[in-house]
Amino acid sequence: MNVLVNGRSLTVEQVAAVAGGKGVELAASALEAMEKARAYVESLISRKQPVYGITTGFGRFSDVVIDAEDVGQLQLNLIRSHACGVGEPLSKPETRALMLLRANALALGHSGARPQLVQLLIDCLNKDVLPVIPTKGSLGASGDLVPLAHMALFLIGEGQAWDQGNVIPARQALERAGLTPIILEAKEGLALINGTQFMAARGTLCLDRAKKLAQAADAIASLTCQALRGIPAAYSPLVQMVRPHPGQQACAANLLKLLEGSRLVSQPGELRTQDAYALRCIPQVHGASNDAFAWVTEVLEREINSATDNPLIFADEDQVISGGNFHGQPLALVLDYLAIAMAELANISERRLERLVNPQLSDLPPFLTDKGGLNSGLMIAQYVAAALVAENKILCHPASVDSIPSSGNQEDHVSMGANAANKACQVAANLQDVLAIELLAACQAVDYRGPELLSPIGHKIYQQVRSCVSFMDSDRSFHQDIKSLSQLLADGKINTIL
Repeated sequence: MNVLVNGRSLTVEQVAAVAGGKGVELAASALEAMEKARAYVESLISRKQPVYGITTGFGRFSDVVIDAEDVGQLQLNLIRSHACGVGEPLSKPETRALMLLRANALALGHSGARPQLVQLLIDCLNKDVLPVIPTKGSLGASGDLVPLAHMALFLIGEGQAWDQGNVIPARQALERAGLTPIILEAKEGLALINGTQFMAARGTLCLDRAKKLAQAADAIASLTCQALRGIPAAYSPLVQMVRPHPGQQACAANLLKLLEGSRLVSQPGELRTQDAYALRCIPQVHGASNDAFAWVTEVLEREINSATDNPLIFADEDQVISGGNFHGQPLALVLDYLAIAMAELANISERRLERLVNPQLSDLPPFLTDKGGLNSGLMIAQYVAAALVAENKILCHPASVDSIPSSGNQEDHVSMGANAANKACQVAANLQDVLAIELLAACQAVDYRGPELLSPIGHKIYQQVRSCVSFMDSDRSFHQDIKSLSQLLADGKINTIL
């Protein structure tokens, strides 16, 4: 079943599904709302009423009135001048998510765009015809003007498009798909680019990835706990009951399920009285990140079902209002929070990894190798994890506390939400690799303990790992091992076992 675009009901999971190739269709209610708003825009033009972005210029030029015969050229000039992004292009899934979110925002019927404009976006999604959109250039206020302008440029048959991994002219890509570029009319250029859909698209897919990695992090931590002969008593419901954070309670319950039936875990006092924090406090750390993800989900799902245009059309009230719904501050703050929450999952993962490889912290072979000295084992794999968590600390400096005035000081406070989204995506990639390294080490350590002693779920995870990465009996390049396990996490194959 296709995902319905009505402006009101998108979820993070639906965005991820469309990003992965699922089809889209326009709701009848959205069609009616857009037609009403468009008729109102046409009435404003016929009245020759000065309205920002419809009969006036933009930004610093908002007081310059445009003649009726030039309103189409005004929109075209807007798109061309704003399509000046730089940097690597968005991935195909991110591009699909951005296009879906812009269609959904327009479908609310407060932007004044014609229904055929939204239908073209939907047709492009369903035929997988996608623009090339650079990742850098947005200040995150007045919307994500630059990246959205590249999307709009594609819709008018200019700019560039993807064709089976190659870049071709946009008009050629549209024609191959049997689609006709749109000729922009009054307000439509502004309606396409005045919004938060770049940061929302990247943020939504990053959040979806973070949630899946968090689920895998619990599983990987449970393997490490068994390899280190950990004490599950710390995960008792009694402990969580007296500090009832939802994420903490859920993580502790999940760990007990993952460890059930293990013959490797120990009791308090059997080997030691209590574990180090990296094991004992998994519910508190992982749980806090999961609570953060829950809050980010709430904010993002509000945002992806909002009208973020300017000005906004309220046809029933006979009003056009210039406001600030394009300002990305709500997203900038939570995307910074998202990055921090992911970074903490990586931080504690690296500390668990250290306990696996450091002979001063366990009775396992130094660096999980035989013939230490001749072999270095996983010594340098831990270096790599340390480098990644150090990079995350730099990336977690909040983008949202920065602002640089633009447009002749008309736009004098900006959110930097696009930068927050870009940083969060890199933190997610680093987290995935850190977890892959811990998973590599945990399975290597389990081989010294005896895989048959693992919990039933733990043994399934171990077997999944060993299907693509073998035991290290002597030094080899671990680059491909880490890459293979990172892809295993990206594909969600660990999560399917849980």
